[in-house]
Amino acid sequence: MNMMIKAYRRKLDVANGRVDLSHGAGGRAMGQLIEGIFHKAFDNDWLRAGNDQSAFSVPGGRMVMTTDGYVVSPLFFPGGNIGTLAVHGTINDIAMAGAVPLYLSASFIIEEGFPFADLERIAQSMGAASREAGVPIITGDTKVVERGKADGVFISTAGVGMVPDGLDLRSDAARPGDAVIISGSIGDHGVAVMSKHENLEFDTDIASDSAALHGLVADMVAAGGAHIRLMRDPTRGGIAATLNEIASQSRVGFRIDEDKIPLKPEVAAACEFLGLDPLNVANEGKLVAVVAPEGADAVLAAMRAHPLGSEAALVGHVVADDNCFVQMTTSFGGGRIVDWLSGEQLPRIC
Repeated sequence: MNMMIKAYRRKLDVANGRVDLSHGAGGRAMGQLIEGIFHKAFDNDWLRAGNDQSAFSVPGGRMVMTTDGYVVSPLFFPGGNIGTLAVHGTINDIAMAGAVPLYLSASFIIEEGFPFADLERIAQSMGAASREAGVPIITGDTKVVERGKADGVFISTAGVGMVPDGLDLRSDAARPGDAVIISGSIGDHGVAVMSKHENLEFDTDIASDSAALHGLVADMVAAGGAHIRLMRDPTRGGIAATLNEIASQSRVGFRIDEDKIPLKPEVAAACEFLGLDPLNVANEGKLVAVVAPEGADAVLAAMRAHPLGSEAALVGHVVADDNCFVQMTTSFGGGRIVDWLSGEQLPRIC
């Protein structure tokens, strides 16, 4: 026992060491893991306090909260990793309410044998992403499970934010005549993950679009907040699932134009090679906004003035439709119904 205690007083061998069950047992080894990797990566006053929770002040008004889990495979992909994805995805869920994200939590389920080096890389990228976004990770938890009971590491997050006064974005608010705006090219994240998973190489690099969108959203709200009906980030299921979900909740339909949807040629080619519809492929740094017609130009201009919305495009309109169909005019001049994704797209993309 004494030998074990002395061993764990040594500095973590991040370059060569691996997580074992003692790192989740609540003892010295667990404390060493948390201090040596997570506190180091996320460093802030709340974490330094060493409590099992964090107290924080918030401005007056309506608060929003979200929670999410991240199980992406592979853990590292062009343009990011499971850690950056967890930070960006949670911030974006808050931002889609038009809210200002304030704080995050992060919980890790780590598989026995997972390399310290990979865990540190994930944690460091999470810390960098949260600092860049100005949204600190102020509390968390760590669990270690037996080898084979997880897939490296899973991350669960929660986030809180504040909604500006007078803003109330709801999923059932779309009305016939409203404009549908997409903030940029679709499918980048899903194709980046799938190409890495399948060890595919293309003539040009395809990177995930993972990004925190709250700055873009703030500019949109400033330019035309009174005219924005709702916003969504089209993650799992892509644009198709997002529009179908909104149509169902608002009891309307959509008519969109395929030629107006931003799509990188390399992503289109990869989707064709993989047998995927780009409309079903996940995004992690894009949003869909439904905007009243009188405010569409102002919101679109504000989006295009922001780096994360420079490719924004008005791609269609809301229509009256008791069937809640999403209809698309194709590049060939025909039409088709854009349905929900049928079945499961592998690998896990978020």
